[in-house]
Amino acid sequence: MNYPVWDVSFGAGLLIALVAILHVFVSHFAVGGGLFLVVTERRARRRNDAALLAWLKKHTKFFVLVTVVFGAISGVGIWFTIGLISPTATSDLIHIFVWGWAIEWVFFFIEITAALLYLYGWDKLDAKTHEWYGWIYFINAYLSLVVINGIVAFMLTSGSWVRNHEFWRGFFNPTYFPSLAFRTAIALALAGIYALVTASVEKDAALKARLVRWSAWWTIPSLAVLPALGWWYIRRIPHDLWASARGPMPTATAYAGHAVILLAVVFVLALLTLVRPGRMHVSFSLLVLLAALGAMGSFEFVRESVRKPFVISNYLYANSLYSAAIPGDGGFSVDEVSSAGVLKSAKWIRVRTLTATNQADVGREIFRVECASCHTADAYRGLNRYIALRQWDQNKIQAMLGGLEFMHNGVMPAFAGTDAERGALAAYLTSIQPISAQAAAAATDGATVFAQNCSMCHQVKASDSLFQNLPVDPAAAGDALKDLTSLFPLMPDLKLTDQQRPALVAWLNTQRSAKGFGQAAQGGK
Repeated sequence: MNYPVWDVSFGAGLLIALVAILHVFVSHFAVGGGLFLVVTERRARRRNDAALLAWLKKHTKFFVLVTVVFGAISGVGIWFTIGLISPTATSDLIHIFVWGWAIEWVFFFIEITAALLYLYGWDKLDAKTHEWYGWIYFINAYLSLVVINGIVAFMLTSGSWVRNHEFWRGFFNPTYFPSLAFRTAIALALAGIYALVTASVEKDAALKARLVRWSAWWTIPSLAVLPALGWWYIRRIPHDLWASARGPMPTATAYAGHAVILLAVVFVLALLTLVRPGRMHVSFSLLVLLAALGAMGSFEFVRESVRKPFVISNYLYANSLYSAAIPGDGGFSVDEVSSAGVLKSAKWIRVRTLTATNQADVGREIFRVECASCHTADAYRGLNRYIALRQWDQNKIQAMLGGLEFMHNGVMPAFAGTDAERGALAAYLTSIQPISAQAAAAATDGATVFAQNCSMCHQVKASDSLFQNLPVDPAAAGDALKDLTSLFPLMPDLKLTDQQRPALVAWLNTQRSAKGFGQAAQGGK
């Protein structure tokens, strides 16, 4: 809220995802591929295999072009995008782990230098010295992963750092070791997958067969252990975070399904390369590579989705708000902004005076500083379609904004601002809808009423508070729905019509009966 905002029309979060996924897909290859190079060279020299050495020299050039050139450029691209889109988070991560970054940059410098010397030294260095450059490269590349992994895992599970701000508590956080093991296996698998690409263009069928088999056996065992490592990873994620990810907006579990399917596809394709390795076509190797990219991207989407609504777990929200006022951290907490107001708290804002005639304009400014880090008006995660689908009018939008932290099982932070500012944001969101939302009051089908008014916070299951607190008796339930805050004080005070309330009650009781959990509801005995 205290930095200029870079407005990305198609979605700031999507831009970061595109740059970051491509980078991590190459950076993990940079780690595993380094070990692949030096181990394969040692294998070739022990066997006096001149053909393998000749191929490895060409593969090294491909390796350096992809990892050093594209990897370095995309790495800078990540810093550029996150620095403009999430400046507070970027600043916090630099300050929290300043010495970690310094050490990682030393590893990175040695890594790049060793990679270039390894490429340069194929025809100019003796075998032993050349191999040593390979080992120097791999060791520093892996140590770079060791450091970066701690910072990335910290964003998902900050652990006890939130309470004591100790460097090592944040670095060796709950998911550090499972994440490191998981990423190590990915790096080794990618080493083999990328090698399949350069092996597939080899003209000598006998050499190609040997290369494909060697590459596949780097890939297959690494993929085989990933499910167990993934399970270990999930088990170390706090229960409340994982439960939130599986709520009414299960983005994480959806992408987890994609990751599992694509991982299985890559595994099967890797096995198929062993059927006729000498005749593998480059198009098949690229198919394996694309499937692996999809699996990697899905995994990163899972991690990002589980972490929501935080950029740094239990500490910093995506809109540069802190979850609590922590002395020395600077910035504002949600409570502080709600007390003072967005217009007084945010420094980079164009309209600071709210009047009866400029509500939508002020609402646009509030959207820009509070919502645009995750949402757009009409593109990626566009709120215009979300609101239009539920046919909310301005009053309903304003009521819903009062309970954002409960929507979709808590994947959004609470609205930070005064009631008047919440009304201004509601006015802006009403103005961007592609269709009129006035039809909401006409919905009298119980399932539709639930979908439009309840589904963003509640699920049809026995443990849900709506089914626990709403009486089974239709008359008592109808009376309770006249005042939703009587069921739960933090519920938005929606005003359902005389036709909507009995329709909703009838539908809810039908669901209770069908699922066999209705008879114990409060007030229904």
